[in-house]
Amino acid sequence: MSRRAILTLDAPSARGQVAAVATLLERHGAYIEAFNVFDDTLSQRFYLRAVCRLPVPAVDGPGLAPLREEHARLCADMRGAAGALHDMAQRPRVLLMVSRTDHCLRELIAQWRHGDLAMDIAGVVSNHADLAPLVAAEGLPYHHIPVTVDTKPQAEAALERLIADEQVEFVVLARYMQVLSEDFCTRHAGRVINIHHSFLPGFKGARPYAQAHARGVKLIGATAHFATADLDEGPIIEQELERVDHGHSPEALQSTGRHIESLVLCRALRALIERRVFVNGLRTVVLA
Repeated sequence: MSRRAILTLDAPSARGQVAAVATLLERHGAYIEAFNVFDDTLSQRFYLRAVCRLPVPAVDGPGLAPLREEHARLCADMRGAAGALHDMAQRPRVLLMVSRTDHCLRELIAQWRHGDLAMDIAGVVSNHADLAPLVAAEGLPYHHIPVTVDTKPQAEAALERLIADEQVEFVVLARYMQVLSEDFCTRHAGRVINIHHSFLPGFKGARPYAQAHARGVKLIGATAHFATADLDEGPIIEQELERVDHGHSPEALQSTGRHIESLVLCRALRALIERRVFVNGLRTVVLA
């Protein structure tokens, strides 16, 4: 019997890192299915992702703990390195957040149902009640947490409790039209992704399609990025574009954009679930 796992490494660039990881996996009897690396000469950081099969029984025994512990020691020896060993049988728990717009939510649920997103949906949070019937029809928990200027701290406290109670690993802002606080973004750095209905860094903030129409753009797009305290400034994970022309009204641009937004958000979430995404300063490294 075997178990599939993903090993990651983010470390200062140095000789021997590929050999060290390959030797580690060989010592534990791993069969390597995929092995991808990138060395960023500008930041002098090295990134690695390996998918492997390990001769570990599905039940009983120490499981992946010996390899996980030795990998942690390897990261400590590299000084300034980080990494993890992820059991692919343990699907990450993901919390989806929406406001009133449903297209991204529908696509995320559809891809989850089809098995294209290997996650467990912990629930759906919204600051409005509009999408409760849709979520109930899917048999998922719906949490209505209203947000006003005066109640924002209490709303975020309720969100924090939900994340802790449901053991949520990733949060997806699927057109959640509220700005999260700096404290929240800092506590959950690298775990919250947002879809912005524009090809960043252009047309930040509200009504980007109206801004794009006013400028007569010939390409529109969408951007999935990590959420930070700075609005629409987080490290970019995935983007897509589609050609338009002068005949497109703001409404037509918005209609075209809905498909792109759903596509980009699902791609970004899949990359995150598959442990392909590494934050590198203001940028990301997304390994194949």
